[in-house]
Amino acid sequence: MKAMILAAGRGERMRPLTDLLPKPLLTVAGKALIHYHLEALRAAAVQDIVINHAWLGHLLPEHLGTGQQFGLNISYSNEGAEGLETAGGIKKALPLLGNEPFMVINGDIFSDYPYQQLMDKLAPDILAHLVLVPNPPQHRKGDFGISATGLALAEAAQCFTFSGIAVYHPEFFSAVAEGKQKLAPYLREAMAQQQVTAELYKGVWHDIGTVQRLTELSAQLESEHVG
Repeated sequence: MKAMILAAGRGERMRPLTDLLPKPLLTVAGKALIHYHLEALRAAAVQDIVINHAWLGHLLPEHLGTGQQFGLNISYSNEGAEGLETAGGIKKALPLLGNEPFMVINGDIFSDYPYQQLMDKLAPDILAHLVLVPNPPQHRKGDFGISATGLALAEAAQCFTFSGIAVYHPEFFSAVAEGKQKLAPYLREAMAQQQVTAELYKGVWHDIGTVQRLTELSAQLESEHVG
């Protein structure tokens, strides 16, 4: 199975750090954030990685190259200066991702989710499987619910936060128009057709959306390493 790491966001809330680097290259406990993803994917025996980029995107291939240093094969999807949002970016990268289901991981999260668990998550007639997490303080209302049978729900009494980790069938994006397109409307439409499943993951997960959260996570990881 191939994987795509989403790395095209501008990272406005991370400025001024992202004035010089794309967000996935920011350092967490002495290591670029995207390195954690690449190492975890390699541990899950995922070898073919697609990375999209936009703002300061040239720095990603300059830093990561072909992926040989990680034991991976990395290819890149260039979205220009402004990016195409999540659904638009994945749609553009489909020629690199092939005809089989593939993983997608937000480049600005940190998690110990075992990616090998995504290998067989798509049941027949299911186009997407989402990993949800308990709601963090900055997103208390959550995004989606989970039915008793494991279907993802656009509306529910209890909603959880979309982790930015998922697996999709390429057919999911057949309805996505070319250009800049957000993912959430397409997810909700597929949920209405009962074509999306979900799971709740209670392990380590952080949204690295602000300088403060980046700093706090770095301090935590460095403390754990010293301990």
